[in-house]
Amino acid sequence: MSGAGRAVLAGGVMLTLAACGAGRLQNACIDSGRAGANPALCGCVQAVADRELDRGDRRLAASFYDNPQRAQDIRQSDRPADRRFWDRYTAFAEEVERSCARLR
Repeated sequence: MSGAGRAVLAGGVMLTLAACGAGRLQNACIDSGRAGANPALCGCVQAVADRELDRGDRRLAASFYDNPQRAQDIRQSDRPADRRFWDRYTAFAEEVERSCARLR
């Protein structure tokens, strides 16, 4: 398949994911423009998030793609709620590493 064909296919996959209700993290991952972001990896991240994080946590985690400083602020915060979130987020990130590493 030519480069143009792959681009059209990838674009179609992304549109299909969006139409099927892709989650916040999956969309943020795909939209991030990061070199390793691909539909399979981003879908895996979303699947782990759906298992490991509640809706509010998923929304907050997705915001880190656009604002990495927010992640640092929460990680360094002394607020008990931020500390509890960071513990959940760290466990989520570790599970993503175990579950999705093969998709990079």
